[in-house]
Amino acid sequence: MVGVAALAFAGGLVAGSFIGVVAHRVPRGESIVGPRSRCPRCGTRIAAYDNVPVVSWILLRGRCRSCAARIPVRYPLVEIAVGGLFAATVLILGDDGTELALGLVLVSVLAAVTLTDLERRVIPNAIVLAGAVAGLAIVAVTDPASLPERAIAAIAAGGVLLLGALGRPGGMGMGDVKLAALLGLYLGRAVAPALVVAFAAGALVGVGLMLRHGISARKRAVPFGPFLALGGIVGLWAGDEIVDWYLEEFFGS
Repeated sequence: MVGVAALAFAGGLVAGSFIGVVAHRVPRGESIVGPRSRCPRCGTRIAAYDNVPVVSWILLRGRCRSCAARIPVRYPLVEIAVGGLFAATVLILGDDGTELALGLVLVSVLAAVTLTDLERRVIPNAIVLAGAVAGLAIVAVTDPASLPERAIAAIAAGGVLLLGALGRPGGMGMGDVKLAALLGLYLGRAVAPALVVAFAAGALVGVGLMLRHGISARKRAVPFGPFLALGGIVGLWAGDEIVDWYLEEFFGS
């Protein structure tokens, strides 16, 4: 599996590069198909040999070849992060084709929405919809019997966050509701611990902000998408085991 994980890491680097493009263009209403990426300062098209994940950034020392403008370090960091997530997903999920395919797609979607939510405070419908279509296609072909459970989990997870959004207008957004429903589709029953982790992480950060900034921290807008993404990763990697442990611990004979 180590060799497969290494291949997954390499694939994740490439996926991370594409995710960076998606996260930059989709919220701005730009096409992800074309034109080719350009330097935002001088407008020069980025050549293929200057667009190799991580390697090109290192060789160029983080600067545009044409005008020497700085290339943000977040680009190689995203590529490395997605590569690591891909490799870890392969190692944890093993050779279960359905779960592995769903896992790699989910990781990609969560990486994209994390970037857009952190940068622009938005979870684009286009990304969530693309993730939903991909997930439904994979399940319909490889494991159609699980569709009812996944549908129930999607409705339940989205409903929980919808109540939160309605109960506190201006706090949680509809993008978070849709993302939670997407997690239900991908994770099934494992969405429960995913949401617990997301709310716990969000609460922890909120407490930290209040300790640092006092009561004024309540006016600070903190995007919830990254917390849902964190919960989604935990649910993907260990959600079923957590549910089994809980049921055995509290309801087992």
